[in-house]
Order: sequence, then structure tokens, then C-alpha cells
Amino acid sequence: MGVSLPRKEMFEIPEGVIYLDGNSLGVMPKGAAARATTVIEQEWGDQLIRAWNSAGWMDLPRVVGDRIAALLGAPAGSVATGDTLSIKVYQALAAALKMRPNRRVILSDNGNFPSDLYMAQGLIDTIDKGYELRTPAPEDVADAITDEMAVVMLTQVDYRSGRMHDMKAITEKAHAVGAVMIWDLAHSAGAVPVDLTACNAEFAVGCSYKYLNGGPGAPAFIYARPDIIDDVQPALSGWLGHDAPFAMELGYRPAMATERLRVGTPPILQLAVLQEALKVWDGVEMADLRAASLALSERFIKEVSARCPELTLASPADPALRGSQVSFAFEQGYAAMQALIARGVIGDFRAPDIMRFGFTPLYLDEADVIRAAEIIETVIKDRVYEHPDYQTRSRVT
Repeated sequence: MGVSLPRKEMFEIPEGVIYLDGNSLGVMPKGAAARATTVIEQEWGDQLIRAWNSAGWMDLPRVVGDRIAALLGAPAGSVATGDTLSIKVYQALAAALKMRPNRRVILSDNGNFPSDLYMAQGLIDTIDKGYELRTPAPEDVADAITDEMAVVMLTQVDYRSGRMHDMKAITEKAHAVGAVMIWDLAHSAGAVPVDLTACNAEFAVGCSYKYLNGGPGAPAFIYARPDIIDDVQPALSGWLGHDAPFAMELGYRPAMATERLRVGTPPILQLAVLQEALKVWDGVEMADLRAASLALSERFIKEVSARCPELTLASPADPALRGSQVSFAFEQGYAAMQALIARGVIGDFRAPDIMRFGFTPLYLDEADVIRAAEIIETVIKDRVYEHPDYQTRSRVT
């Protein structure tokens, strides 16, 4: 039996704030700032370059990767950390294409996060060998998988609506036609139970600043199935992916296992903060987290739908088909979200009209959800969003 939820005492939650945006940037865990100070003052400050050995800096990407692997149903040694999610998408896709040299179609969907599609198209343009990116509607993906496919690349949980793909079923269909499977877990890791071993996908990627609470710019991760890693050919053959980086060889020799998916110098400050942040998961069972998440989101949908018929549910009504977020469509969604934020209810907005609310049971409870719904009702019923203060769009929405 896991620990009880929520664990609010483990987070720095600002007074008067109901934070429903953990699907975009997680709350800072207590201890994260102190860990950063320790790395800066005691490790970098006192030990200088010696800290690569004496403070374990060189091993940190692997150590943190193993901790993330445990949350994803993956074995130790199968997850590498560092760089950004876009870089990890590029790495996985490039490696996957090399595994199917006689095929030329990449299948994704038109609900995928745009950066994944941008990276795919950029790789296609760079290779310039007639590859094609196909993006049917999410609900049509399974039927679009044919033996033309080299790679199927999908995000499990849709960033706008929270709609969730069936990882195991789609992976099985991709494998049945001989395609390589890549999953983006940006909105899954720390939000829903994931079992990469059972799923059997070749690759998975994700970020750590959302539900894993690693902080802004926290490093990304990449998973490679253990039985294929020795055959993976890295497209980004960086120094720290070399089998012996300090041998200073002129030719590239990929490191054994997942180490070959490291590229450049690891971001030590960010990795250290992420390592500290991951302590909030000690004793947490993902099944318990999922149950709490669904209870919170179901209560939220019930409350908001009853109070605000002007808002249209944009997430699946069936909780089994939804990740850990709820989205409502509203024509004045951007302005309404700014009015909510001004009143202490922090969610976010995605074009063209989606108001997103994330549910993180580590630091949210039922009282938070009910109070948030009451404030949403006030903003909508009183048309507070019409005030000029909420009409100007910021760069980050």
C-alpha cells in the first residue's frame, strides 16, 4: 500500500493559490532550492572541476534516469537523461528510421504536440530521401497503420484535450506491420501509470518539468528497449555518447547501452534539482495516484459543467480515455484564464479556445477543486473576463 495523497507538505505552494497547471510546469518541491544551493556553493564552489568525480556529476544522468525508469515500468539502465525533449524526439526518430531502411513513411497524428511534428519534418528535410510524414486525426491512427510505415510516433496523452491513446494496442498494431514505435510521454510521466516493459515499444521520450516537478528547463529523458540498444545508431554522436570520451579518439564509437544516447555535457544544476524533486515520489503507487487523479478530475467536471454551461467539455467524458487534465472550450478562453489566474486559480490556455486544467494529486485535494470551480463560476457568470486587463495576450499562454 502506498503513501496517502496529497503530500502538500512536500511542496512550496504559494499562499492563496490553487495550482491547476502541473501539466505544464510542476510546483517546486521543498528541498529543491537547497539542493541547488549545495551544488553551487559546496560542489562547484569548493570542489570546482573535481566535482565531476568527487560529487558524482558524471554519473548523475544515469542515476536520475534510473529513478525515472522506475516510474515508467522500465528497467534500470534503459533511460538516459539530458538535453531537451525536441532533441530526444530527433534522436529516437533518426535511430528508428535507420532500423527500417527500406520504408519511407512516418505516421503521427494531427493532435500531436507541434514540436514533435516540426522535428520530424526537419529530419525528413535533412535526410532528403523521400520520407513522408502522415498525420491523420487521432481517432484514425490505428486504421492508418500499414506495412508502409517505418515508424509510428505518437504522444500518449494529447496536450490540448487530455485524450489518451491505448499504448499497448497501438504498439502491437505497429509491430504487426513491422514498424518501430516511439511514444512521447510528456503528459504521461508522473500522471498516469505507464509500463514500458509490457508495452514493448522500442523508444519513449519525455520531459521532467511537468508532473515530475523538475523545474523550468529540466532535462528530458529517452528510453530505448534493452534488447535493441546495442544496435541503435545515434544520429547525434556527441562526445559524452562515446564509449570512452576521455580517450579523445578522433572517430566515434558509441557507448554501450543507453549511455550512447547522451549527447553533450549534462546540465548538472538541473539534474541535481530533478533528483531532489523525484524524492516526492518515494512510496507513491501509480495506481493510487491515478485513482486520486480521476476522482479529482471527475469532481471538477461535474462542478464546472453544472455551474458554467457556457463552457464545453473538450476532454473525453470517459475518464478511462483521459489523462490527468481536463480541458474546456470557451470563445473567450484566453481572457477568462487570465481572470482566473488573477484570482489565484492557475491553469493555462491553448489556441484556439482551450482552457486547460491539470490535476496533480501530490498537492491537490477535493477542497481545492471545489473552490476552483466556484471561482470559475464567478469569472464566467459575472463576465469578469471582459475587463481590458485580461484582453492583452502575453508571449506565454
